[in-house]
Amino acid sequence: MLANGDLAVEGRLVVASNVTLLGRVSHGEQHARCVYKPTAGERPLWDFPDATLANREVAAYLVSEAAGWHVVPPTVLRDDGPMGPGMCQAWIEQTESLSVLDSAELEIPLVGATDTPPWVDVVPPDRIPAGALPILQALDGDGSPVVLVHADHPGLRALALFDVVVNNADRKGGHILTGDREIAERMAGVVGVDHGVSFHEEPKLRTVLWGWAGQQLADHERAALARLRHSLDAELGESLMALLDEGEVAALKARIAELLQVGRMPEPQGRMPVPWPVF
Repeated sequence: MLANGDLAVEGRLVVASNVTLLGRVSHGEQHARCVYKPTAGERPLWDFPDATLANREVAAYLVSEAAGWHVVPPTVLRDDGPMGPGMCQAWIEQTESLSVLDSAELEIPLVGATDTPPWVDVVPPDRIPAGALPILQALDGDGSPVVLVHADHPGLRALALFDVVVNNADRKGGHILTGDREIAERMAGVVGVDHGVSFHEEPKLRTVLWGWAGQQLADHERAALARLRHSLDAELGESLMALLDEGEVAALKARIAELLQVGRMPEPQGRMPVPWPVF
């Protein structure tokens, strides 16, 4: 459907920095919503080659699938979109409260509050959900202390490891969604979107998911990385060479090799390891 269905535009997501369109793909009586990002609507960036963001979005999906993480919605390239070539991705419908888990599934009871905890949140120091992972301390607009936290959830950790592998330069809290079971029942409850600024050769990792920094990789995480390394020497490597340049694929292989050798999640590096804004 995404690759070959008739693609029509229904609206535009105006808060996006690049042209991001809500579309619908259809084939006969079947239809589904999608996100369509035409290459012509990409804003030039000083540190990424022009007209490559759509390719990077597709590459992110292929890596997620090859590793068995399934944390990226199905994503393809379209050459025949209404605004020209671009990326087409399955639309992940959210509940009324975006990016919020059921508290029983999350297993993080709130302290001093009654609403359910989100994947990522900014809270006062005395309202940190029990079991949540604090990332950094800051001051809000009124000068009051706040803490950036995220849930301690296996699906979220898989997304964090995925971000390390693809060198994601922009993992904001708003890019983390609750998986739509009708589209991808096998997802671990967590879906990441907006991966256009990934796969740079230089270290660019900026994320709100630093809660596991320095922790040892589990056996299943090492197995996923091993699968990914093997796939890069086969079909996945060929597919990525058509989407990225040779140096970026080589850097991807090097990041995987380093993770397997060190055996731990990386520590924050540089002056700005967290994206701004964080949502």
